[in-house]
Formats: sequence, structure tokens, C-alpha cells
Amino acid sequence: MTPVPEWTVSYDVGSAAELQALAAVLAGHLRAGDLLVLSGELGAGKTTFTQGLGRGLAVQDRIISPTFVLVRQHPARDGRPGLVHVDAYRLESAAAVDDLDLEATLDANVTVIEWGAGRVEHLADSWLRVEIIRPLGGAGPDGPGAGPVTDFADDGEDEVRTVTLSGAGPRWAGGPPALPLD
Repeated sequence: MTPVPEWTVSYDVGSAAELQALAAVLAGHLRAGDLLVLSGELGAGKTTFTQGLGRGLAVQDRIISPTFVLVRQHPARDGRPGLVHVDAYRLESAAAVDDLDLEATLDANVTVIEWGAGRVEHLADSWLRVEIIRPLGGAGPDGPGAGPVTDFADDGEDEVRTVTLSGAGPRWAGGPPALPLD
């Protein structure tokens, strides 16, 4: 049975740097075995968020999207947990997720799965959902929302995104982590 979220908290961020800073602070509250399920429209900032987590966890490698390889493993430094970064966009079912054998690395790492909502929660008894909401499109010639969808890190514009964290299961039963932000 999939746990139901026990709490939800939201943060507004106005730039890719702020999104990464939020993720880096969150990383200080994570431990090996934690499962994060990221969702958001194309270009919302899921990989940008994961880059901030990687910085906060002090992983060794540069974080780039795992779109074409599906899974990237990033070992940690200083005895911290590593980071396993998964893109489940092209996976059609929970069975396809199981074929990746993520259970083999789950206990020793923080596992982040983009596009995994509804397909990966069975991997752990607790999970943290991270939803990134962005304005759809920019201000194009036909008005707001008519512009192209662009990536948060590369769009040249800072627009506010809302990051909503929802914790489910015994790991997150104590409530949301306190995230002191500047």
C-alpha cells in the first residue's frame, strides 16, 4: 500500500540559483535510503534541483540529465550518501521501473527520480515528493503563456517557481525538515 502524504510545505524561488540553494539545504536533511520523486512540466527545473542536491551531498560528478541513459550514479565524498539520478519519463509502468533494479542501490544512496510520480513510490516505505510548478511558457507575442517552454537554468529570465515538498511514510512522519533560507 502506497503511503499518503503526511504533510506539505511550499517555497517560492525566483531563479535557478535559488532553486539549487533550496535543494542544497534540503540535502543536509537527507540520508541514505531516501527516495525523492520529482515532478513538474518540461523545463520546470527538476535537473536544476537535482544539481543543488548533488552540491549539498558533495557528490563527485557533475549532475546532468539522465534522459538518454535513464540512470546516473554519483558517488559521494566524505562518507556521505551518494546520489542516484533517474529519469522515468520514457518508462511506462512500475514494472519498467523495477527492471532498472534500483533496489540494489536504494539503501546506500539518496535516489531522485524525475517523472516518477505514480510509478516509483512502491520502491520504499517512505518518499518525499518534490513538485516544481512553473508558469507555462513566457510572454510571447500572443500574451502570457504563449511563449516557448524553456529550461529554468537556460531561459535567461528569472521567473518564480513554486516548489512543494510532500512527505509520506514513517521516515517523514515527524513533519517537514526546517529549511532555513536566506
